[in-house]
Amino acid sequence: MTQGAQSAEESAGAENEEPKPFFILYLNGPEYVEELRRLSRWVEQLLLPVYGREVTSASPWCPRWWEHPEAIGHLHALWLAWQDKTGPGATMLGPLEWHRDHLRPIMDALGSPDGPFAGCKRAHRAKERPFVDDDGFLSAQ
Repeated sequence: MTQGAQSAEESAGAENEEPKPFFILYLNGPEYVEELRRLSRWVEQLLLPVYGREVTSASPWCPRWWEHPEAIGHLHALWLAWQDKTGPGATMLGPLEWHRDHLRPIMDALGSPDGPFAGCKRAHRAKERPFVDDDGFLSAQ
């Protein structure tokens, strides 16, 4: 068999495999930890130095942002868009689209007075989950 060629059996096996999700909230264990490490590097070395704004009570930022699942989801989506809009396959308008369509909406949501960092005025404070009735819909099924 030539290099790069697959047998019919290998091809059939590959076709039956479901693609693995790449959004961080679908990952767990070592895959999650590694993706969070890569995301953290991007946030700490590019996003915050370039686009971070002064923290105020009206626009909070948590110094332990990685402990807020909602923030992780937003930031990972922003990072995926960054890669898509500024990477090797991006068009010349990609950076403009990233700034216009992704950066500001996400940063505004994160820094909103009712966003994931709302309780983190000077230090991290765990966000309380909304109350869910234990006798709710799923347990009634």
